[in-house]
Amino acid sequence: MAETAAQGTVARKADHVRINLEQDVAGQGPGSGFDEYRFVNRALPGIDLADVDTSARLFERKLGAPFLISCMTGGTQEARRINQTLAAVAQEHGFAMGLGSARALLEEPGLLDTFAVRAQAPDVLLLANLGAIQLNKGYGADDCRRLLDMLQADALVLHLNAIQEAVQTGGDTCFRGLLAKIETLCKQLNAPVIVKEVGWGIAADTVRDLFDAGVAAIDLAGAGGTSWSEVEKHRIEEPWRARVAGSFVEWGIPTAECLRAARAAEPDGVLIASGGISSGIDTVKALALGADAVGIAGPFLRAADAGEAAANDLARELREVLRIAMFALGERTIADLRETKRLLRPDQHP
Repeated sequence: MAETAAQGTVARKADHVRINLEQDVAGQGPGSGFDEYRFVNRALPGIDLADVDTSARLFERKLGAPFLISCMTGGTQEARRINQTLAAVAQEHGFAMGLGSARALLEEPGLLDTFAVRAQAPDVLLLANLGAIQLNKGYGADDCRRLLDMLQADALVLHLNAIQEAVQTGGDTCFRGLLAKIETLCKQLNAPVIVKEVGWGIAADTVRDLFDAGVAAIDLAGAGGTSWSEVEKHRIEEPWRARVAGSFVEWGIPTAECLRAARAAEPDGVLIASGGISSGIDTVKALALGADAVGIAGPFLRAADAGEAAANDLARELREVLRIAMFALGERTIADLRETKRLLRPDQHP
């Protein structure tokens, strides 16, 4: 029996989770760029640790800390376990959460239980996710509204993955005119639209274009973390095609560089920093560079695979590092941290 489109999508997503857990698929380029920065300690913080407030607001929802468990998976029973584990963690700690690409769900509504997490996370800012390329494949505002309704999600993420599609066998590469489709969707959806890369970064000129098109936020998703060309390399059977995918292991804009340029280009735009952010101190640096929230994927995927206790411990660690770092900088609130003058590059001096 021929494989249906939904079955093919589900099989691919299962491969993606397996490869991420079993293989080294990190980019080998310049890294996320956060190691180029350091904080100037404030020996007399001028505040008590109890004064520090890590809460933030995103799309009118209060977060316990400005962290997003980034879009990862869905469509399989293993994805169901991972999503429900992460949803419980997001609910416990007040983090936002993104679900994996839901094209398979639109193709096969019977997969809903592998994505649906609202029961585990009634108060969480929940983001649905669809490949932006699907807007060029016949999907429109009605489909996106249906997706939001099915998942009881608060906003829609459109992900950009041109290189991944180009190296993937049978990938969708019809990106022509996509910005205009995004602009139309922003006008019609009546819900926030977030555009994110998947790990190669969004340069300042594209950031400006996307905000001009009406997007509510941009997840920069720079280089330094998972390389999806490397993930696809592990799925390709033909050696020459695998070498083509492997050629892009160093591709991408470091996340810190993306963030600095994007904030300079759009001082008031809502920016999410993700891509290679694997430590608590990296999250603090990202916020100090102007991010409104910080997205983390791979560390949470691996923690969730180990179980809810491990994922909860990771969430506790991230929030506590943020709280103590803010104390050590004398910054009471996230807004204060974003304005700190105590983050320096190597060529600067305190």
